[in-house]
Amino acid sequence: MTELISMIRDVAAEPFVQAGLRAALIIVGAFGLYWLIKALSHRIVDMVRNGEAGDILSRREREKRATTLAGIVRAASLVVILVIATIMVLGVFGYNVAPLLAGAGIVGIAVGFGAQNLVRDVITGFFILLENQYSVGDVVQINGVAGVVTHVGLRTTTLRDLEGATHIIPNGIIEMVSNITKEYSQALVDVEVAYKEDLDRVREVLLQVGRELMRDPEFGPHVLEEPQVLGVEAFGASGITIRMVCKTAADQKWSITRELRRRIKVAFDREGIEIPWPHQKVFYYSASEGPDGSGRPAG
Repeated sequence: MTELISMIRDVAAEPFVQAGLRAALIIVGAFGLYWLIKALSHRIVDMVRNGEAGDILSRREREKRATTLAGIVRAASLVVILVIATIMVLGVFGYNVAPLLAGAGIVGIAVGFGAQNLVRDVITGFFILLENQYSVGDVVQINGVAGVVTHVGLRTTTLRDLEGATHIIPNGIIEMVSNITKEYSQALVDVEVAYKEDLDRVREVLLQVGRELMRDPEFGPHVLEEPQVLGVEAFGASGITIRMVCKTAADQKWSITRELRRRIKVAFDREGIEIPWPHQKVFYYSASEGPDGSGRPAG
């Protein structure tokens, strides 16, 4: 037994065996660190899935975003851990890793220059997902292109406009995003009335239309606050423009706007409030008459 222990000590004292043990510890530590990161990422996804309230689609979108971000973190962590562990293992066995690091640096610079647009797209996409700037189903305007978001990826964002055209936008060129349906929307209606109308009466009719809309079983649940009449917006050539606004659910702006316009038209017809239209008066004179009836031409 003593001889066996002595033999084991002699073997363990060999430099190659010691290096192998240190390399094994490095590998085990690397896998342990990756397992910890993987467990934490799954934990974060579970927290996102079960934490926030909302409809099924919003919860699915949050879970999808969290899953995408967790996958990115796991992949990046795996690459970093493997590279560091490999360098450490090579160093343990006595290899000079300085030329390897120098070569890797040169290759990294070359790849960085060649794929800088791709890298920019991926980094921008990562922050879009991380900050939840917009999600699938949102109506947005990106670089002058408006549409419904149908896909948000690391490299591109896909929009579909009202005509059905699909716009694929690289994330790296996105400079400004206008999210029209972030949390809630605002229905805005400008209605023109004749100059002869009593504006206080017009305002009361519009407020009554808003109150009726809130009580409607179909549209009322999508109206978040009672519609407001802001007042006179402009003096036009034919009438006075009155502005009305209504805070709505995020994806109901357009349906509420159309319904408000319909109800306003019905209410104005019922109350006898005139909606003006552009018109011109044309005066005709014969060749022998002037505009003043004197028989002399004008001027």
